[in-house]
Amino acid sequence: MNIKPIKTKDDYKAAMVRISELTNSDPDALPDNEFDELEVLTALAEAYENEHYKNEAPDPVIGH
Repeated sequence: MNIKPIKTKDDYKAAMVRISELTNSDPDALPDNEFDELEVLTALAEAYENEHYKNEAPDPVIGH
């Protein structure tokens, strides 16, 4: 397990590939260290998304 902060788009893409690899496994068969890796990578990816892909509330629909 080689986890580092997600600082760039390439870091983010690499983290998402690894998350995908880990989530394609049977969760009950995932060793503890890989489950921990999944938790940490998910938290780091979420933090990156919140920082770089801010979701603004949509404009309200104007009724007629």
